[in-house]
Amino acid sequence: MRFALPESEVRAQLDRQLSALFPINAEERSAIDGAWNATFDRLETRFSRIKNKYYSRDGETFFDSLHGCQWTQFLFTLSNEINHRGGVRSVCDKIYALNRTLSSADLYYEVELPDVFTFDHPLGAVMGRAEYSDYFEFSQGCTVGNNNGVYPRFGERVFMMSDSKVIGDCEIGSNVIIGANACVKDQDIPRNVLVFGESPNLVIKENRKETVDAYAKGVFVYD
Repeated sequence: MRFALPESEVRAQLDRQLSALFPINAEERSAIDGAWNATFDRLETRFSRIKNKYYSRDGETFFDSLHGCQWTQFLFTLSNEINHRGGVRSVCDKIYALNRTLSSADLYYEVELPDVFTFDHPLGAVMGRAEYSDYFEFSQGCTVGNNNGVYPRFGERVFMMSDSKVIGDCEIGSNVIIGANACVKDQDIPRNVLVFGESPNLVIKENRKETVDAYAKGVFVYD
């Protein structure tokens, strides 16, 4: 992975931002150090699948800490990686709070987003504790949440357009576009469809594999 700024400057940027909001102790700094390389390994894998021109440079994956969406990806992945390692919970909380402050997106470090996902302009998005699959995309104002403690399950290649919501006991098939402002609640969605409207009166346009494939190829790189 290529960096727009030297890694030492990326780390200094993180330290300045955290220290501006919270006291950071030696144990917390050590937890960041321990998760640092694995975080960028995960980002490199993810960025290599994202087709957006800002995520690669001259055929290499590219990380720019001044790119808002990339920084949001980094902060989520770092806090999630520290949590995976059984690390210091306080620093996970601080990185999570920093990410919400900077991006207005709620990406809690215990939420298991898939290995490959992306977003553009994630302001106001809330991603809850659903079961996600690879090649997932969301945008501004999107919500994934529970109803009576039950969260959705997503197949691969699900694309949530702005202000769409998936709530509760939902099985979302693979190769699905959930249209802007749609609200799916406690309702299963088959594969290869476009979804509009609001449960229980959704408009589901079936047999749209070619339409979804064409959109998906503009978002992600597939084998």
